[in-house]
Amino acid sequence: VPEALAATLRPYQHEGFGWLSALWDAQLGAVLADDMGLGKTVQTLAMILRAHERGDLQRAETKHGGGADGAHPRAATTRPILVVAPASVVGTWVDEAAKFAPGLTVRAITSTQSRRGHSIADAADGAQIVVTSYTLLRLEDTAYQGVEWAGLVLDEAQFVKNYRSKTYHAVRKLGVPFTLAMTGTPLENSLMDLWSMLSLAAPGLFPKPEVFTQRYRKPIEDGTGPEQLATLRRRIRPFMLRRTKDEVAPELPPKQEQTLHIELTAAHRRIYQQHLQRERQRVMGLLEDMDRNRVAIFRALTALRQLALDPSLVDEAYAGKATSAKIDALVEQVQELAAEGHRALVFSSFTGFLKLVRARLEEAGIGYVYLDGRTRNRPDRIRSFREGSDPLFLISLKAGGFGLTLTEADYVFVLDPWWNPAAESQAVDRTHRIGQTRSVMVYRMVSADTIEDKVVALQERKRKLFATVIDDGNFTSAAITADDIRGLLDT
Repeated sequence: VPEALAATLRPYQHEGFGWLSALWDAQLGAVLADDMGLGKTVQTLAMILRAHERGDLQRAETKHGGGADGAHPRAATTRPILVVAPASVVGTWVDEAAKFAPGLTVRAITSTQSRRGHSIADAADGAQIVVTSYTLLRLEDTAYQGVEWAGLVLDEAQFVKNYRSKTYHAVRKLGVPFTLAMTGTPLENSLMDLWSMLSLAAPGLFPKPEVFTQRYRKPIEDGTGPEQLATLRRRIRPFMLRRTKDEVAPELPPKQEQTLHIELTAAHRRIYQQHLQRERQRVMGLLEDMDRNRVAIFRALTALRQLALDPSLVDEAYAGKATSAKIDALVEQVQELAAEGHRALVFSSFTGFLKLVRARLEEAGIGYVYLDGRTRNRPDRIRSFREGSDPLFLISLKAGGFGLTLTEADYVFVLDPWWNPAAESQAVDRTHRIGQTRSVMVYRMVSADTIEDKVVALQERKRKLFATVIDDGNFTSAAITADDIRGLLDT
């Protein structure tokens, strides 16, 4: 481990650092898929520090001038590592690098050239690490391609799971000699998510998506080729490292999870059932051509999910006509927790619902900090919760599902189940991670006898997706099918 690393690596982190370094030396890529909260960033920074100390980030250049051969050596310049992360995590990378690898020069790119006033090449000059967002890489992909990068780190690499997307192609065109994909969830919807990441980290392992689909995805998903699952696991094993908290961090306090089924009020139930009958008829007709009507179908399902929370989210005319039993239950729970000195994270995928929760908390005199995707002073809000005394941190699921360490909380409330259980798990693990000293209690609040019940059942199938490729088990596809949607609308 480099002496300049300002951290003591745990044994599994030391193993991960060695594995990454071996692949770096061989100029082979990697997928570091450790469970959320196990320190993927510090392992990666240790690898980068080692590469820097070995001179791997230097580029010897020459300049033309006097001399028999017309060239003289010039001082070596750096070939930095490019780190691409969600916009909300760029600042976290800079902070973590300053904490664990203070000897490295790190530059963050947080805006387009027209706003920042200098080029990507200028930012890269003299730096060992350049950090940017997936959005900015996509918008200025040609400028990033014009820099010689020593390597590429894709944080929260599920952002490039769609190999048809512009972001994926912007990453692929960089042509770097080493790519590391970091993610706790390399599989979310289908085996093609995994193909996308491996095509960047280990290009040539599975060259064409069409061939991968025929050879692996279809026979594995329809159950006709179980031997292909074993072959797939064997082929990806050298390039993917996955450790779970149960395996490597037994000292972590336990995490207990409980589903709370909340009965709707009578008025709320009447409104929900009226809309359900109308939407069921409409969606059943749309399912005849699911591909063409996909957007309309999911818009209808989203409306039903909002109705299960509070009817006013769908139609303001319902405001005040049907109180949300879920908000009542939440306020009752958090009043007790706050009185006992506990602190909690509260997640919802709907900012409109969080707005209603905020209003009720203010009525009850309960302090909170708030964060969603439009929050501009994100670091200040995070610091306010971590260093302050407010018992609650209200966070939209998309804004807080990654890039946060909030071990100050020991309770988590998930106010509405999301289609993707991996996103929920990442949100929950903002607090159940290295550094947590208390047991963590997770409450998933589900409106009884609504579409939310059906979403929870659908999640169970999707939860098996990752483990069955890495571990033993029978793989099934987790893509949402027309039959799944019919099941969501059954009474």
